[in-house]
Amino acid sequence: MRSTVDAGTVKSWLSDGREIAFFDVREPGPFADGHPFFAVPLPYSRLELDIGHLAPNRAVRVVLCDGGDGVADKAKARAEALGYANVSVLEGGAPAWKSSGYTLYEGVNLPSKTFGELIEHERHTPRITAQDLDAMKQRGDDFVIVDGRTWAEYTRFNIPGGISCPNGELVLRIGEIAPDPKTTIVVNCAGRTRSIIGAQTLIDFDVPNKVVALENGTQGWFLAGYDVQRGADLRWPEAPKDAGAREAMKAKARQHARRHGVAWTTSDDVAGWLKDAQRSTYLLDVRTAEEVSASPIAGCRHAPGGQLVQATDQWVGVKGARVVVADGEMIRAPMVAAWLRQLGHEAYVLDGDGLVGASDAPGVRAESVLPDVQPISAGDAAAKLDDGAAQAIDLRSSAAWSAGHVPGSVWSIRPRIASAVDPARPVILIADDVMMARAAAADLAEVGARGIALLAGGIKAWQAAGRHLAAAPGQLPHAERIDFVFHTAGRHEGDAAAARAYIAWEVNLVNQLDAQERAVFRLAQSA
Repeated sequence: MRSTVDAGTVKSWLSDGREIAFFDVREPGPFADGHPFFAVPLPYSRLELDIGHLAPNRAVRVVLCDGGDGVADKAKARAEALGYANVSVLEGGAPAWKSSGYTLYEGVNLPSKTFGELIEHERHTPRITAQDLDAMKQRGDDFVIVDGRTWAEYTRFNIPGGISCPNGELVLRIGEIAPDPKTTIVVNCAGRTRSIIGAQTLIDFDVPNKVVALENGTQGWFLAGYDVQRGADLRWPEAPKDAGAREAMKAKARQHARRHGVAWTTSDDVAGWLKDAQRSTYLLDVRTAEEVSASPIAGCRHAPGGQLVQATDQWVGVKGARVVVADGEMIRAPMVAAWLRQLGHEAYVLDGDGLVGASDAPGVRAESVLPDVQPISAGDAAAKLDDGAAQAIDLRSSAAWSAGHVPGSVWSIRPRIASAVDPARPVILIADDVMMARAAAADLAEVGARGIALLAGGIKAWQAAGRHLAAAPGQLPHAERIDFVFHTAGRHEGDAAAARAYIAWEVNLVNQLDAQERAVFRLAQSA
């Protein structure tokens, strides 16, 4: 494959029927400011750490996009060092994509969020407003509020009285949450997508209850002038144990999934697929983290079902790949697979007990290409920094650096780290993740930096040694904080304008689609 490729060619490749990994190697901030619709985020700062999960087959066709600044060329060399043999760089990066007449989309998880809006348009998912919900409360109606987000999101803030039950768990547990068919079920998220998908999941599963999505989720509630609750702890119940009930649920889930073209596959089939040098195969366990920890399925990567639908590009980096989902009981996985099929993926459900052996092919290991970094104790680091014998570079988030950092340390990130150091002086790196430090050290070594060390134990060890931290709120300009997504960032912090902007952004996604982008979705009507 040639080293560079123009935007028109990449656009054609995205619908030629062959597998393609279209990776945007910019950091989260620039990515969210505008990227091609099918571009999958793979920040250069994490490239070796994440590319193996996102593109498990090193023979896959890969195209890298940057900001036209040469970072993709660096990323290409890193990918090739890991064994990826079919890598090209988009000529001119994202700016060239736009100048070629193609749209750059703001935000993250574009295909999934656009899909949610399309579902509401095509399926007419019923919804109520925040005012409607408040009126139901005032009247004392029989209803339950189900929060389809993750537990962490729910505990941060929620609609008062809501129960946490992530979307991927809804069909398995809703009978325990709302056993009376006369109870109305209200599904909410922070904005729109998971409210719509969660409500439509229950409708597709043919629950006997009336089901509605809360329009605009917690943001709609907040914008209507109502208070959110913080620190709630109403968690989803145990799954039903009655064998008859579970068999009935299993049959409904299978029928729905088959209606959307989902096929079942066996452990033997999957083992063969994982060895197929011509295709990419993902094996994903959609159960809860607790279940996965207690009884892991060999060869599977954990991808909670609701989040897999909400943010598919966090797990699946290759367009046209096979995606196999497993759950152990054949209720959750079929419903998730049905959504994946409608999202345009070749989705399967792993049948049987879910025992799949690991592939014989060697995995993509960042450790094999990244340099080791010697640890340095907090005491030794302080001594070197105090007498000017070393320089400190903080690789944690820009927000963390602003809140508290080693005095004199400079915040930087891998794409820019070469210009942040004096190669003639030893460098002490400060990081939350050793592998992130090793990745940055590879770039430092290439500009001649020597004596690269990593603060052992990080900031906590520095504090434990009795050393103070310096704070610098607001000192980093937004343009420098490329690790942070400013796209309506204040929407969860009481910023009404940001919340309205976010909702408007979601609603408008479908209006930006071109024919190629719209064609990927398979929105067949459920019977």
